[in-house]
Amino acid sequence: MADSPGYLTALGMVESEMAGKTWAMGDEFTMADCAAAPSLFYGNMFFGPFRETHKNAMAYLDRLMARPSYARALEEAKPYMHLVPN
Repeated sequence: MADSPGYLTALGMVESEMAGKTWAMGDEFTMADCAAAPSLFYGNMFFGPFRETHKNAMAYLDRLMARPSYARALEEAKPYMHLVPN
């Protein structure tokens, strides 16, 4: 599934779009970032890792995961992550 053309196409779009940006719409964190977080998180988990091939997208994911609200959501999800299929 790592060869999924649709996912790789979308990830490539994020990669090029995030070059030189902090957040999806520029300097401000918006709902677009909230929407992107789960897809990038689970995409990296199931299809990745993409740290070497998609540095901009993964730096963006790192910034998203460092946001206090998202970091809290991930922390609260830890007891249930074993239920996510590998």
